[in-house]
Amino acid sequence: MNGAFITGTDTGIGKTLVTAAVVALCRGRALDAVPVKPVQTGCLPGDGKRVAPDIEFCLSMSGLQLDPAEVDALCPFKLTLPASPHLAAARESTILSVIDLVCAVREVRDRHEVVVVEGAGGLLVPLNQRETMLDLAICLDLPIILVARSGLGTINHTLLSLAALRAAGREPVAVVLNDQSPDVPHDIAEDNRRTIETCGAVPVAARVPFTPGLDGYTCGQFMDFARAHLSELMNCLDG
Repeated sequence: MNGAFITGTDTGIGKTLVTAAVVALCRGRALDAVPVKPVQTGCLPGDGKRVAPDIEFCLSMSGLQLDPAEVDALCPFKLTLPASPHLAAARESTILSVIDLVCAVREVRDRHEVVVVEGAGGLLVPLNQRETMLDLAICLDLPIILVARSGLGTINHTLLSLAALRAAGREPVAVVLNDQSPDVPHDIAEDNRRTIETCGAVPVAARVPFTPGLDGYTCGQFMDFARAHLSELMNCLDG
C-alpha cells in the first residue's frame, strides 16, 4: 500500500478526519506516510502565507513535524474563497489542471513511502471547465475510500458516488460512514450501513462516532481514536 485517495459524497463530510486517521495508522506501522491536499479552498492567512487547515489538522494529529517547504508542498494550491475549486481558482486568475495536481502529488510521493491524498468536495466537483476531482482520482490510480454521512440521505448520495466511480472504471476499496452530529438515530445509521453494503456491493469499513473536540486531541489520543474506529479500514487497504 503506497497510498490512498480519500473522497466523499459531499463537502464537510469527514474526509480530513479519515485522511488524518490513515496517516496516523500508517505511521504507527513505522511507515513514512504524509497527507496531501492537492487543492484546498477557504485557506486562512498566517505569517505572510496561506495556511491549509486540513493539512495542519492531519500533521497535528499524526505528530508530524516537517520543514516549512515540505509542508507547503503538501498543499500546492491554496485558495482563499470557500467555494468549489474551479470558482475559487477563477477568482484568483489561477488555472487548475489534473496534470499539475498529479505532478505535485508525485513529487511528494518520491520523497515518502505513503501518500494519503484528500480530494476537495465530492467526485464530480469541477477543477476547471473540463476536469473534475474524479479525473484526478483516476490519474493518481490510488486505492479509493469514499466517506459519507451515516444519517438520513446517505444511501442515495453514496450509491450515486459509487456509480460514478464504477462508470469511470474504478472500484472503491471501502466506504466510511461518519456521524456528523450526536443525534444520528442508531437504528437508521445501522440500516444505512447494511443497505449500502448490500446495494452498493462495497464494504463499509467503519462508522465513526460523533466526537467533539478532536482538534484538541494529542497525537497519542488521536492514535487511540483511529485504532478504535478505523482499524478495519486499514485491513481493506491491505487486502
